[in-house]
Amino acid sequence: MLTNEMMYQALVAKDSSYEGTFIAGVKTTGIFCRPTCTAKKPKPENVAFFKTTKEAILHGYRPCKVCNPLEKMGETPPYISGILRELAEDPSLKFKDWDLLQKGIEPSKIRRWFLKNHGITFHSYQRMFRINSAFKKMKEGETVTAAAFDSGYESLSGFNDSFKSIFGVSPVNSREKQVIDLTRLETPLGTMFACATDQGICLLEFTYRKMLETEFKTLSKLLNAVIIQGPNRHFHLLRTQLNEYFEGKRKVFTVPLFMPGTEFQQQVWQELQNIPFGSLRSYKQQSISLAKPECVRAVANANGMNRISIIVPCHRVIGENGALTGYGGGLWRKQWLLDLERNQR
Repeated sequence: MLTNEMMYQALVAKDSSYEGTFIAGVKTTGIFCRPTCTAKKPKPENVAFFKTTKEAILHGYRPCKVCNPLEKMGETPPYISGILRELAEDPSLKFKDWDLLQKGIEPSKIRRWFLKNHGITFHSYQRMFRINSAFKKMKEGETVTAAAFDSGYESLSGFNDSFKSIFGVSPVNSREKQVIDLTRLETPLGTMFACATDQGICLLEFTYRKMLETEFKTLSKLLNAVIIQGPNRHFHLLRTQLNEYFEGKRKVFTVPLFMPGTEFQQQVWQELQNIPFGSLRSYKQQSISLAKPECVRAVANANGMNRISIIVPCHRVIGENGALTGYGGGLWRKQWLLDLERNQR
C-alpha cells in the first residue's frame, strides 16, 4: 500500500514510475499535480494525496499548468499523431525538416519527443518503419527490388545496408527471420509497450517494468525475430479494449494473444485468464486449479514470466496470507488495478 510518506518522496524525486498512482493537491495554492511535476515542491504538511484527478477536483483543487495532470502521461500530441497516420498510410514517405516546417512543426520539438518517448530520433523511427514495411512486402511475395523501392528506398545498396544493420542478415538471406511489431500506448497508469505478430499480442508491459530488456531479448530469441516499430492489425483493437477497461466498460478481453513459452507456462497463463474480473487467487489456489498442488513455487515463477500485463491478469494473484506480492509494474499499480476492478464489480 502507498503511504503518504512514500508518495511525498516520489513527488520530491519526480519519480515517473509512480505516474498514474496518485495525484498531489497543494493546499497553499489550491492546485493538483502529477508525481513528476517540475514545479517547486511544497512542505509535506501542505500536500493532500488523491487517487484520481476527479477526486482532487471534487475537493476544490484545480489542475497545474506546469504538469497538466488532466492529460495522460506521454500522450501523443495531435501534430505527431497526424504524422504517424501519414506514415502508416504510406511508409515510403520521408519527412525532412523542411516538410515539418511546412506543416508548422518545429523539427527540434518532434526530435525531442521521439527521443524521450521512443529512445530514438524521428528519422530513425521513419527508417525502421520503412524497413518494417519492406520486410512484410517480401514476406508477402514481393521481390527484394520491388519491396525496397515501394518502401521509399532510392538504391538497393542503401536498402541492403539498412536491412542488414537491423536484421543482421541481407534481405535475400532473411527467409527464416520474423518481425515483431512494436508500439507505445498511453494509459492512466503510465506508458506501456505493446508487441504483436500476425498471430496476436505477444507483449504488453509498462515501460517502467524491471527486466523489460530481458523480456524483449527472450521474445526475439523464441521467435527468431527482430522487434521494430511498426503497425499491426491487432494494435487498434488492443487500444480500444484497454481504454474500455480503464473506463470501467470492459471486463473481458477478446484481442488475440500469442504467448510462446513452455507447455507448463502456457497452462499457468491460461489459468490466469480464467480468474474472473474483480476476483483474487493465491498461488496455492492457482496450483490446485492446475491439479498440481505441489508446484506452488513453479506456478509463481511462471506468473513472473508472463509478458502480457492486465489482459493476462497476474495482478489478481496474491499471497496465501492475503498480502500483495511482487508485480513487475510495481505494487502500487497492482493495488490500483485491484481497486479499479473491485469498484466495477
